[in-house]
Amino acid sequence: MALFDYLIPFVFGLGLLILIHELGHYSVARWCNVKVQRFSVGFGKPLIKWTMGKDRTEWVLAIFPLGGYVKMLDEREGDVPAALRHRAFNTQSVWRRFAIVAAGPLANLLLAVVLYWVVFVAGVDELKARVAVIAPDSVAAQAGFQDRDEILSVDGVAVRSWQDWRWAVLKATMDTGEAEVRVRTEDGSTVVRSLPLQSVVVDEGRDDPMVQIGVRPFRPRIPPVIGSVLDDGPAAIAGVQLGDEVLRINGETVDDFMTLVQKVSASPDERMRFELVRDGSVHELDITPRPEMVDDEMVGRIGVGVQRTEEGADSMFVVVTHPPLEALSLAAVQTWDMSIFSLKMIGRMITGDLSWKNLSGPVTIADYAGQSAKMGLDHYIKFLALISISLGVLNLLPIPVLDGGHLLYYVIEIIRGGPVPERVMEIGQQVGLALLVMLMAFAFYNDINRLISG
Repeated sequence: MALFDYLIPFVFGLGLLILIHELGHYSVARWCNVKVQRFSVGFGKPLIKWTMGKDRTEWVLAIFPLGGYVKMLDEREGDVPAALRHRAFNTQSVWRRFAIVAAGPLANLLLAVVLYWVVFVAGVDELKARVAVIAPDSVAAQAGFQDRDEILSVDGVAVRSWQDWRWAVLKATMDTGEAEVRVRTEDGSTVVRSLPLQSVVVDEGRDDPMVQIGVRPFRPRIPPVIGSVLDDGPAAIAGVQLGDEVLRINGETVDDFMTLVQKVSASPDERMRFELVRDGSVHELDITPRPEMVDDEMVGRIGVGVQRTEEGADSMFVVVTHPPLEALSLAAVQTWDMSIFSLKMIGRMITGDLSWKNLSGPVTIADYAGQSAKMGLDHYIKFLALISISLGVLNLLPIPVLDGGHLLYYVIEIIRGGPVPERVMEIGQQVGLALLVMLMAFAFYNDINRLISG
């Protein structure tokens, strides 16, 4: 079941993005009156296929879902009847060929705008952009940040959630290396603080940028009161009940629920003495946390949950929503910003400023798909938007075999007034295919390495 928790969101999401990409090519090809012979989602042996439309286009769902294609009538791939020559792809003007090829990646970018718009209108439950300073010598502390500071804007752009705040830090790190941050302090006053980001490194294997500057989300004290108990968990077996308040564990005082979690997590399969208050009386129970593997680390679990309060939730979370027109503008800006950010990351990997370990393959994407789906539909939709942007940007890169490589050929054709020689295109295809295989090998290696090393 755990496998399907990740496999189903991954296959559905990837299938949707490939379908939209190929529909982009297909729609513009039809608009240009080019005959489409086959529309395939996936490669290899067809699982399902059917024929429909006046052109008798063959629609295919194939066994390997890591891609797709739209096969058009083309004289370079077979004989074309004279009566249909005007509908062949290769006989179209360079501008029409350019539009057909560009339509796939652009469809992915447009899908991202639509997905972001849906989330922005429906609303997302996000952590508030309120900070807790990790250490007195951190970058944030030296810049004057204090516990409970609420982030209002970064470089003049409004911040409404922790995710907005983190994204603003990432952008500023990649752009200028510093940020002007407007905050509301605990006493209600508004101040502007200059945050230096030159020491922040956005790279695989490094701490999250927020940890590097020395902040984490502010969390109010949560009393160590038991709000839920699993029927077959160690706590239930030992006699823990709803409403019990934990006073001490192994003689050490427990101030809040996070302290309880930390102590239990650090003690898998070790018997622990709990002192609890129930109905005014103190009870002592021995509980042995059950060991569980979480992110390649063995931790303890006793099967209890926190007692949630509206006051606690209100102090930590905010529902971020926007009117439809404003949401559309924000969705377009978010898609543009993410596209530029992706290009900058690729550029830094090419120049060696970033490690190629940042490149992810299908295993990592499947992992993120499953995690986002577990977090809720809104987070899964945002994940799909991000992957759709990545797919669009990747396909626009000027690498032969990819859409961007064909677009490069068409730009050269426009400049020189004639098509690129067939031999040059053949060599380019071979080089592009080799480069693509190398990138895929890197991505798979990184996936496997992440699984092994955690």
